[in-house]
Amino acid sequence: MPTQQSERWIADGANVEAELKELGYKVDLQYANDDIPTQVSQIENMINGGVEALIVASIDGTTLTSVLETAEAQDIPVIAYDRLINGSDTVDYYTTFDNYQVGVQQGTSLLIGLGVLDENGEETGEKGPFNVELFAGSPDDNNATFFWNGAMDTLQPYLDSGVLNVPSGQTEFEQAAILRWLPDTAQDRMEDLLTVGGGKKLDGVLSPYDGLSIGIISALTSAGYSGDKLPVVTGQDAEVGSVKSIIDGEQYSTIFKDVRKLGERAVIMVDDLLKGEEPEVNDTETYDNGEKVVPSYLLESEIVTVDNYEKVLVDSGYYEPKELK
Repeated sequence: MPTQQSERWIADGANVEAELKELGYKVDLQYANDDIPTQVSQIENMINGGVEALIVASIDGTTLTSVLETAEAQDIPVIAYDRLINGSDTVDYYTTFDNYQVGVQQGTSLLIGLGVLDENGEETGEKGPFNVELFAGSPDDNNATFFWNGAMDTLQPYLDSGVLNVPSGQTEFEQAAILRWLPDTAQDRMEDLLTVGGGKKLDGVLSPYDGLSIGIISALTSAGYSGDKLPVVTGQDAEVGSVKSIIDGEQYSTIFKDVRKLGERAVIMVDDLLKGEEPEVNDTETYDNGEKVVPSYLLESEIVTVDNYEKVLVDSGYYEPKELK
């Protein structure tokens, strides 16, 4: 796993470990604290220690080619977990969510929050114009471009028609990307954008991850936005802090990806491979890592707002009510 700085990766690690142990496997769970050499070293040590399979959520999907060649030489299957490993033909399978659709949901929830679309995704006739700023994920995370493309394909018609306006003019992925998904970096960029935007009132912010959303909202409140004057801010991962923020009327939405199901799918893949069976996949076209199209299993995600968080997150058992107090 890449880091313990995000609560979702802690949950992912715990889920996968528990599911594997339930099937009788011994598990070595390691976190690399977003340091690439550390992750490479951890994988090397696992291979030297005689692991039978590797599940890897990479920090940078382009940096693991050499170490995974060692795994391949020892017939150790490799499953890319949530983040695609690029530039390597040694990746056997990939399990993740439909990340393009996650981006579509982020863009859609921004439009719903602004009143451009209704709750059913139908146009309301609202013409704006609304001032929005755009954030993207880490450029070394393959998922970030899927989130961005899904969101921008959804928002572009409204940018073209003038319903949406980006005061800073920063509409390219490279301009919007936040390396390593760091909240502090997002906060700093939001502060800069408020200056670059010439003081125009901001109506919305496309944020691809809850950690960034917290940093963005912090910058906005420091600039004088508060209460119902806060822009519509999106997110992803349904982290506790952001769900509380949604309940409190600060962050507008998040995208819920049930990592319990993701962990379960990774474990099923490992179990099948070690039994000599072929794992089930539902996508053999989308995820080209530069060396091969990696057979993948994609899971679905869901938009969460104050209107449905109890049904989606509490009633499903993902969170206990007391966790969101």
